[in-house]
Amino acid sequence: MPKAHYIIPIFVPHKGCPFDCVFCNQKKITGLSTDITPKEVEFQIEEYVATIGDVEKKHVEIAFFGGSFTGIEKHKQEELLTIASKWKKRGMIKDIRLSTRPDYINVSIMEFLKSFGVTIVELGVQSMDNEVLIKSDRGHTEEAVMNAVKIMRQFDVKIGLQMMIGLPGDHLQKTNCTVDKIIALSPDFVRIYPTLVVRDTYLEKMYLEGKYKPLSVKDATDISKGLLLKFLKKEIPVIRIGLQPTENILLGKEVIAGPFHPSFRQLVESEIFKDMLDYLFSKHEIQNRSWLELQVNDRTISSLVGHKKTNMDFIKNKYKIKRIKISRNNRLENGKMKVSNESEEMLSFSMKQYADNVI
Repeated sequence: MPKAHYIIPIFVPHKGCPFDCVFCNQKKITGLSTDITPKEVEFQIEEYVATIGDVEKKHVEIAFFGGSFTGIEKHKQEELLTIASKWKKRGMIKDIRLSTRPDYINVSIMEFLKSFGVTIVELGVQSMDNEVLIKSDRGHTEEAVMNAVKIMRQFDVKIGLQMMIGLPGDHLQKTNCTVDKIIALSPDFVRIYPTLVVRDTYLEKMYLEGKYKPLSVKDATDISKGLLLKFLKKEIPVIRIGLQPTENILLGKEVIAGPFHPSFRQLVESEIFKDMLDYLFSKHEIQNRSWLELQVNDRTISSLVGHKKTNMDFIKNKYKIKRIKISRNNRLENGKMKVSNESEEMLSFSMKQYADNVI
């Protein structure tokens, strides 16, 4: 399938945030330790645009990642946004995205961002439980989140909210409460990040002293599965689950503990597909078959099949299916599958339908 959306990432150092949350070391996570110059930003954009080609006909955005953008010195914000705004005015990009803290949003800040054509603002919410926020040294409250979103609603921007699971003091009930409060804010999209123990953070000290126990990969997967289904039911897109892999993280250089997996979202979606198949086959009494066909699109195949075909083995053994054929059907949307027998299509089912039925 042709790619419909291109993101030009510009990584801004951690200097925009004076807080040191227990889990955070942006230099380790992004691999950046030095400031980025306007010349470097211009060069990066030019490189990406040349690679993408025909940018006027495609949906391209410039995204500033890595720090609390609105906490950077005003002149630095102006330098970076002026470059992005220039490309937007020329019709080469459609969106300008940035992320910041809830307590770094007010009316004058939003007016400033809009004057440069910013269209997407993400907030690092992390939790909507004040006790968890205090134990994580976030430096803001859940009220700050609600106030920031209320202000942002006055401006024509898409709102993204980022949350974390497994923070100090967090547990499943609090996590679910955070999700419910985020849903009530009606964001345009969300991100879910399991907490990782990064080197040279206070969380590392807590972990080494036995004062913090990170989630296992299995626990993080199970929790994220439930959260994804909750957001799906409310038709709120989850654009990322799990930290973006970098060389340092992949090699285990800087993440010393926690539920990191390079394909974490696939783990989560694979577990959902397993549950979907189990639910579907049980409800429709699909069993003792010599042959079945499952159709999904290219992007969904790995999640459907499961790691080392675990999902297929599970269904074959539990429901006595001798052979399952997996077919590509790129007319199907992500998360949707069709089930057929030898002679006819039996039914279709999506993650959204599953969420509607079980959540």
